[in-house]
Amino acid sequence: MPTYLYKNLDSGEIYELVQSMRDEAYTTHPQTGVPIKRVLARPGIAFKGSGFYANDSRKSGGEGGAGASSTGGSGSKGGE
Repeated sequence: MPTYLYKNLDSGEIYELVQSMRDEAYTTHPQTGVPIKRVLARPGIAFKGSGFYANDSRKSGGEGGAGASSTGGSGSKGGE
């Protein structure tokens, strides 16, 4: 089950609470009863470096279609 971040509205303390995706967001802390609000967190993935965009893997020459087909063939060999 996913972990969500909640902020205590009185003290500003941040909690990590595990709950189902189907459940409604908590409005009070399940153990203490203090008012809380769900806060958004950054995803745990960051794309850094080259190779994440279509134009990063193409050759800089005027090969257009030939570069795209050779790139597609090498990607299928990787087994990823």
